[in-house]
Amino acid sequence: MKFTWDTDPKQDRFDPKDSGKVMKAVVTAGNGGYDRLQCRVVRLPILEPGEVLLQVLAAGVNNTEINTRIGWYSSSVTSGTEDAAITEGRQATEKADGGWNEATPFPFIQGTDCCGRIVAVAPGGDESTIGSRVLVRACMRKSGFDSMDNIWMGSDFDGAFAQFVKAPAGEVFPVDCDWSDAELGTVPCAYGTAENMVHRGKVCKGEHVLVAGASGGVGSAVVQLVKRRGATVTAIAARAKMEQVLSIGADTVIDRNEDVVGRLGENSVDVVIDNVAGPAFGGMLQALKRGGRYVSSGAIGGPLVTLDMRTFYLKDLTLIGCTAWDEPIFSNLISYIERGEVRPLVAKIFPLERIAEAQREFLEKKHVGNFVLIPPEP
Repeated sequence: MKFTWDTDPKQDRFDPKDSGKVMKAVVTAGNGGYDRLQCRVVRLPILEPGEVLLQVLAAGVNNTEINTRIGWYSSSVTSGTEDAAITEGRQATEKADGGWNEATPFPFIQGTDCCGRIVAVAPGGDESTIGSRVLVRACMRKSGFDSMDNIWMGSDFDGAFAQFVKAPAGEVFPVDCDWSDAELGTVPCAYGTAENMVHRGKVCKGEHVLVAGASGGVGSAVVQLVKRRGATVTAIAARAKMEQVLSIGADTVIDRNEDVVGRLGENSVDVVIDNVAGPAFGGMLQALKRGGRYVSSGAIGGPLVTLDMRTFYLKDLTLIGCTAWDEPIFSNLISYIERGEVRPLVAKIFPLERIAEAQREFLEKKHVGNFVLIPPEP
């Protein structure tokens, strides 16, 4: 298939007089199917005080970009990610509540994960950072870490599905390691989300942690981050992926079609870290010990679940929702990478212009780890 980069007709994105000040990007035009992903030539980001400009070296593919495009976060959507991508993707109905926070700012550039190189700083910025290879902390606490208010690059404002992206200098973290650009491109959303759940769940050495969706980008990161804390991991994954999940540190892997309570028994695990939800939710609560913690930052198997309140309160359970990343999360994650305590899992690499193909294959869930997009050279 031949791909072409078209000039964006919107004057707020591209003025034909701005010769030499443009870039190639995938612009998401609105809610709907893959046709809403449009390869465009757009204006370069204009730096404001305190910002830096990055050349994007690699950008990961995540559920959140698909969910935002199809409006999955809307309360009107009740199915899991895969089913919603089929049904909602056929409709171009704009959903005012379909994004993470307020209305999604269509048309805009998605891309939550960014491995990049600093190529420019705003006037008054630290020019010594130019040339540094960095990761962008995608979840930003706009009111400081004493507030749960948060915004996400690639969901609330332009992200990394482009040759260049701008970011606040304080959200950009240099990383010193021998990982490839593509490997680092798997990190921000998946590993940041995973570390935030492990941190909020207060996972400790010697505990038994059940990890659902363990072969996905977030789930595979959770397995590694739980193991580095010295806990025991029972993972849930498709049968075809069990060996790969064991290879990244899981102690036991259960087929995702198996009855968790029947396999493990009630009151058998200290913590559940679950981004799947759906019909399996109730069984996971049964598997928790008294005083156990259930931690979640997603619901790809379905957002509506059945909760038996007696299980919840009689067992003194704690349910922990995780979206806003806590302050130490990203700097800790960088240190784990630099010390070699986690490993990247690049399932497949695509050129940026093949984003629709990458997202289709991503939804098939046949892979372990992460997909990565590589923008064209400037």
